[in-house]
Amino acid sequence: MKRIIVLFALMSFAGAASAQTFRLASPDSRQEALLSVSEDNGRTSISYQTTFDGRPVIHPSVLDLTIDNHIWERALAKNAEPVDSWFDNLVYDSHETFSRDTVWHNRYGERSTVRDAYNGLTVHFVKKDASKYRLDIELRAYDEGIALRYILPMHPDAIYHRILAENTEFSFPEGTMAWYTQWAQAPYELLPLQDWPDECERPLTLKLADDLYAAVGEAAQIDFPRGKLKLSQTKANTVVTALNDNATDIVTPYALPWRVIMASERLGGLLENNDIYLNLNEASAIADESWIRPGKIMRETTLTTENSLKCIDFCAAHNMDYILYDWKWYGPSFDFNSDAREVVAPIDMKKVVEYGKSKGIGVWVYVNQHALQKQAEQIFPLYKEWGLAGVKFGFVQFTSQHWADWVHRTVRLAAQNDLMVNIHDEYRPTGYSRTYPNLLTQEGIRGNEEFPSATHNTVLPFTRMLCGAGDYTVCYFDPRIKNTHAHQLTFPVLFYSPLQTLYWYDTPARIKEVPELEFFDNVPVVWDETLVVDDAIGEHVVIVRRSGAEWFAGAITNDEGRTLEVPTAFLEAGRDYVLRVYTDDPSSESPTKVKCSRYIVKGGQTLTFDLQPKGGAAMHFLPAQKSDVKVYKRLKAKNIL
Repeated sequence: MKRIIVLFALMSFAGAASAQTFRLASPDSRQEALLSVSEDNGRTSISYQTTFDGRPVIHPSVLDLTIDNHIWERALAKNAEPVDSWFDNLVYDSHETFSRDTVWHNRYGERSTVRDAYNGLTVHFVKKDASKYRLDIELRAYDEGIALRYILPMHPDAIYHRILAENTEFSFPEGTMAWYTQWAQAPYELLPLQDWPDECERPLTLKLADDLYAAVGEAAQIDFPRGKLKLSQTKANTVVTALNDNATDIVTPYALPWRVIMASERLGGLLENNDIYLNLNEASAIADESWIRPGKIMRETTLTTENSLKCIDFCAAHNMDYILYDWKWYGPSFDFNSDAREVVAPIDMKKVVEYGKSKGIGVWVYVNQHALQKQAEQIFPLYKEWGLAGVKFGFVQFTSQHWADWVHRTVRLAAQNDLMVNIHDEYRPTGYSRTYPNLLTQEGIRGNEEFPSATHNTVLPFTRMLCGAGDYTVCYFDPRIKNTHAHQLTFPVLFYSPLQTLYWYDTPARIKEVPELEFFDNVPVVWDETLVVDDAIGEHVVIVRRSGAEWFAGAITNDEGRTLEVPTAFLEAGRDYVLRVYTDDPSSESPTKVKCSRYIVKGGQTLTFDLQPKGGAAMHFLPAQKSDVKVYKRLKAKNIL
C-alpha cells in the first residue's frame, strides 16, 4: 500500500519571523523532498532539499522566480527602475496532498509497460497586498526521483506575466562531479562544479561524493524558454536554472516546465528509470495512432528515382521500413524562396511512393525550418496526399518561448495530417512524445555524423539518453568511422530511437553483404524491457533490451581493449538460448573484420568477451528449441562451431 509522507509544521519566533516545513516521500520511501518556507519582516524565502535513502542529494536550495507584472506600467512611464523580488509579501496560504498509481502502455518506448506512481504536494501562496497574485509550487515524489514546478493560478483580472528569470537552485554535496556538455551536440567532459566555460546542457548527470548518482533535467518544456544550467555566482557546489530568454505574455493559469532530480545508487538506474520524463507529460492526444509506425530508415543520398528504387529494394531485403530524402530535394534548404511543394531533384515522387508501398517501404522527406515556417499549413496536407510517412524537421529553433511553442505546434499540425516527425539539430526531448507520439525521435546528440570517439559512446547512455530517444544516424561502411564495426553494430541497442537511422552515409552500391548485417536486419527499434548490465561510464557499457521473448545486447569499450564479463541474469534461469554473437576479429577475411558465432547458452551463466580497443560485441538471444540444442552439440563435436 502506498503511503504519503507530508509533515506540516508551523513555528513562530520572536518578532515577525515564521517557518513552515513540508516533507514528501516517494511510494517506496527512498526518495524524499523537504520544502521549507520562511518569512521574516515581509520577505519570503522558499527552499527545498532532497535525499535518497536518507543520504543528501540536493542540499537546501532556493526556489525563486523573477516576475515583472508592471512591465507595461513602467514602459508607459518610461521608468527603468529595477524589479523588486516578486516573492516579497508572498505568504503561505494552504496546501494539499495527492497520489497516483496507474499503468499505461507505450508502443514506442524503452519499456512497453510504464508505471506512473507518485506522491504529490501542492503548496499555495498568496500576496499580502491587494494585487490578488498567487503562486503554487507542486512537488511529486516518484520512486525514480523528485519533480517540482511553479504554477501561476488563474488571476481574476487575466493578468499577463513576464518571467525574466527562473532562479531554481540545485546545491550538491561538496566533491560532486558533473558530465558537462556545452551544447546539445558537443562532447562531454567530467568537471567539478566550478570553473565551467559556459552554461551546461540538460540533462546533467552527476556523481556525488558518497557514490550516489544524480541527474537534473527538464520535462514538459512546451511553450517556455529552454532551461540550461549555470554555476551559481554566490554559492559553492551549486548550479542554477538559466533560461534562454524571457517568457512573455503568459496568461494565467500557467504551469512552468518541470525540474527533475533523479537519484540512484547505480548509474544504470538512471537510464532504467527515465520514464519519469514521459510521466510528467500528458497522455496521448491522438485518438487513432494506427498510422504511427516505428521502424528503421535509410537515407537516399543521390536524390534520383533510379537510386530511390534501389534503396527501397535494399530496405525490403533487410527488414527496414523507410527511406528518407534529405535536404535539397526541393531546393536550397536555407533559402526562403525554396518551395517545399515542388520536387526539383530528378525524383518521380509518385512512382517512388507507389513502388515503396508495393514493397512495404514508406517515404520520409526533410524540410528545413525556413520552409516549415512559411509553408507547414500547405505542405503537410499535400504530403499526406502524396502518401508520405513522415517529415524530418531541419535546423529548427526552439530555445526561446516563441520557438518552443512554434516547434510543438508544428508537431501537432503534422499529427493532424497523419505525419510522423523527426526533429534534428539542437532540439532535445522533454517527454512531449508521450502526448504526441508521432514525434518519434530527435537528434540533440553528438552522433555518427560527427564520428565521435569510442569513449564518447560510453558516456551517452547515461547523459543524453536519459531524456529520451536520440537519432544517432548510425554509419557502418563509411571509412571515417573511428571505432570497430562490432562497436558500430551495438548502436541500435545502446541508443534507443523508435525511428532508427542506419547506413547514414552509405548507398546500396557501397554496402557489402557481410554476414553480420543480419543483426541490423533483426534488431527491433522499440522494446518491452530495458536493463543496464554494466555502467562504467567513460570506460565500458553493457545494455540489454527485450522484445517479446528475445533479448538483444550491446557491449562496447572505450579506446582501450578489455575483457568484459556479462552475466545473463536477465534471461530465464536454466533455460537454453541460441546466442548469435558478433565480435571483432582482426584475423577475419571479412572486410569489416567481424566474426559471427552461434552458441547455446543457459540463462544465468556469465559470458566473457575480449574486446578490442574501440571495440564491441552485439548479441541476440533467442529461446532455443530442442532441435537447436541437438544441432549445436553435433556441430560442436565435429569442431564446426
